[in-house]
Amino acid sequence: MDNLCVLIMAAGKGTRMKSATPKVLQPILDRPIIDYVISSVLKAGTAPQNIGVLVGSGGELVEAHISQKFPEVNILWQREQLGTGHAVKSARQWWGRYKSMLVLNGDVPLLLPESISELASSCEEYDCTVITFLADYHNEYGRIIRRPDSVSIVEYKDATAEQRKIHEVNAGCYAFRVKSLDAVIGLITNNNVQHEYYLPDALKIMNEHGMNTGAFPLPEEEMQGVNNQAELAKVTGVMRERIILHWMSEGVRIVDPANTYISADAKLARDVVIMPNVQIWGNSTIGEGCYIGSGSILTNATLGRNVQVIAYAVIENSELKDNSKAGPFCYIRDGSCLEENAFAGKFVELKKSHIGERSKVPHLSYMGDAELGHDVNIGAGSITCNYDGQHKHQTHIGSNCFIGSNTMFVAPVEVEDGSATAAGSVITFRVPEDSLGVGRARQKNISGWSSRHHKPKSERE
Repeated sequence: MDNLCVLIMAAGKGTRMKSATPKVLQPILDRPIIDYVISSVLKAGTAPQNIGVLVGSGGELVEAHISQKFPEVNILWQREQLGTGHAVKSARQWWGRYKSMLVLNGDVPLLLPESISELASSCEEYDCTVITFLADYHNEYGRIIRRPDSVSIVEYKDATAEQRKIHEVNAGCYAFRVKSLDAVIGLITNNNVQHEYYLPDALKIMNEHGMNTGAFPLPEEEMQGVNNQAELAKVTGVMRERIILHWMSEGVRIVDPANTYISADAKLARDVVIMPNVQIWGNSTIGEGCYIGSGSILTNATLGRNVQVIAYAVIENSELKDNSKAGPFCYIRDGSCLEENAFAGKFVELKKSHIGERSKVPHLSYMGDAELGHDVNIGAGSITCNYDGQHKHQTHIGSNCFIGSNTMFVAPVEVEDGSATAAGSVITFRVPEDSLGVGRARQKNISGWSSRHHKPKSERE
């Protein structure tokens, strides 16, 4: 498809969204609308350098996003908003060197790669092909006027009452032979109610010049645009269901599909079990045989094989290796790692920490900037005091260590292999190998203190 380019129209203001965020950057699940359109075009076989995104209102934000996510895609500008015909003409210098061009709206995230490929093939037969779909009367789409040897479009605001009864409508997406479009794009005028240059007028001019024009019908769902928050929610629901059905067809067990959310970028293996109210976002990868318990939220998480996320766990930008276990009610974040058969239990937080094989942080603990060897047991209520008000410091705990409950590690500090700490200790210095670290005041019992300070109410009066 090297002779084909794809122009994605993303210059509109999107005023009906009533948002400071440009319409094409509005999120569907966890990705902007424009990402789905570009991804479908790429999956259809178009090289990224042959894709152009036309920006205008809010274009700086759109450009910044695309430049980061799709760096090879071209950014083109429509500095004045004078209609779709003017928009395409403003990119003429870019598309003029290709043989064929698709013009797609930037707000049709449900358009499938297969449909894009079929639309591109229509350039072999027609000078222009317009995508259409069937709708009821109550819409303001341009109406498709079919004749035996041609197709034309009349905008809703310019249509007669009889024309407005036509069910087949213009989806706003086209395939052009570039040579044919180049011959007529300069002939489009703004002699209409809106005083704009309409791209659909290109079909009328082509018909007048004896060119071939045709229509390419698609299901209405694929061409569902996003113009307001209600339509955004509707499209999000369709996309969510598509993703869910795809993974179920691949052998993933999703117990409650209606209450599960999975990113389009996530990857799941077979025999994964997902319980109700689970959210999986970003580039998360879930290995074979994993169990994701109810209420868990995974973002850019990497899970090996047979990992158990019991319930209500939040895992962000972290890795859980084979047969490890997390939850319930734990928070694992910022590049943390559970090695094979490791465990982070209830009310545990891990931040930038590495938990070695078979090591356990069972409950009520915080391990921040910590490195744990293998076969370590962390007692309840233990924390790393890793922040001194200005800098973060590391705690190193060797292998085969036993950490007593309520131990405070004042980092930077190290506990060497085979050592232990006494419950309630504040560890401020290195604990050598095969040693017990005790860092607490000696207990003192004061006789009679309780009776002197806690007299019965009758005696106090």
